[in-house]
Amino acid sequence: MGLFDRLRGKDHPRVAFIGIDGVPFSLLSEHPEEFPNFAALADDGSGGAIDSIVPPESSACWPALTTGVNPGETGVYGFQDREVGSYDTYVPMGRDVQATRVWDRVTDAGRQATVMNVPVTFPPQRNIQRMVSGFLSPSVDKAAFPDEFRDDLEAMGYKIDVNAKLGHDDDKTAFMEDAHETLDKRYEAFEHYLEKDDWDLFFGVFMTTDRVNHFLFKDYERDGPNKDAFVEFYRKVDEYIGNIRDLLPEDVTLVVASDHGFTSLDYEVHCNTWLEQEGWLSYESDDHDSLNDIDSDSRAYSLIPGRFFINLEGREPRGSVPEDEYETVRAELKAELEALEGPNGKKVADRVVVKEEAFRGDHDDIAPDLVVIPNHGFDLKSGFKGHDEVFGTGPRNGMHSFDNASLFVDDPEAEIEDADLYDIAPTILELMELDYTRTELDGASLIRQ
Repeated sequence: MGLFDRLRGKDHPRVAFIGIDGVPFSLLSEHPEEFPNFAALADDGSGGAIDSIVPPESSACWPALTTGVNPGETGVYGFQDREVGSYDTYVPMGRDVQATRVWDRVTDAGRQATVMNVPVTFPPQRNIQRMVSGFLSPSVDKAAFPDEFRDDLEAMGYKIDVNAKLGHDDDKTAFMEDAHETLDKRYEAFEHYLEKDDWDLFFGVFMTTDRVNHFLFKDYERDGPNKDAFVEFYRKVDEYIGNIRDLLPEDVTLVVASDHGFTSLDYEVHCNTWLEQEGWLSYESDDHDSLNDIDSDSRAYSLIPGRFFINLEGREPRGSVPEDEYETVRAELKAELEALEGPNGKKVADRVVVKEEAFRGDHDDIAPDLVVIPNHGFDLKSGFKGHDEVFGTGPRNGMHSFDNASLFVDDPEAEIEDADLYDIAPTILELMELDYTRTELDGASLIRQ
């Protein structure tokens, strides 16, 4: 496995986790000639498709992946969450994650963890070896700790995220140049700190994969004009994963995973527009742009991605649905969502999940009452500014999927079968021989011995 011909001399094994945000397993497994390093990782160790979580949105997925528990325990359900007993919303950050991260378990055991570019970790924790926060962080200066780490990253020209606005241009040249630069800088930093070899857990995420997928995935799936640029980018991802695998010492197991899958986007579905047209949602004025603008006649509203809330009396400030009618009203809304069809005659929903099926824990008081897992092609939006039509298109041509996330473990003892995102944290703990209580976590180790 390694170029290093010595071990660190520690009496416990180590793990290097590399996240490839939003990369579907089928993309890698169906093209071994294009992506030979991923193919070798699967052949020598284990690889397979896994399920994501409900809902499959990065801001909810990464807290779940890094803790092994569902949003009812992490307290993070999506890119935008609502305050308890209020229509106010907020963007969850690292301190909003209420469950124990895998690197905190490593640190509590007296070991060292380096954490780089994981979403929903800003501001950086100061109780671990080193951390640079991921997407939504304002700058490297504010996102990195300790100071020496910050200074080194700034000197490297480290980039937290790609400029996604460039992806809105019809010509993707500038966007892809920026994506390559971001990927290169991320790899350069990963390589530098992997080679320091002073950590027990290295946990780093390539998020640029998700960004490229959002703007070029349909080109890949349907032979669009940017397919070659898409494949070229992923060849580089494959090369970097191979380089990382080669430089790791023999006592380190490499784990590579994505937080959700990806598919082509055909229609954006404006869920609050649909609710308004169907008589579920109304506003206090025509000039509305937030959840606070809904009126007391509303029976339901939506937040991204595909989360639906009953406007419940006693829970929402202007709740209109009495508690004794909750089950009936929710069942009515569920049935209408299940029946909703797109312009192409296909059902929008693959399934509609009720909150009790997906969420458990001390932080389920802001859980959605229903979550729609869409069929491929329907991307669920939930703005409050209003749209003339329920179905539309935007600059993106790729969307998240619940199925077909990726997991590779450089250990043939790993069995990636009927697995999901919750299994990754306990697998890492098992590989590192760290004790944990099985009932604490929603997942289970995939290492079979």
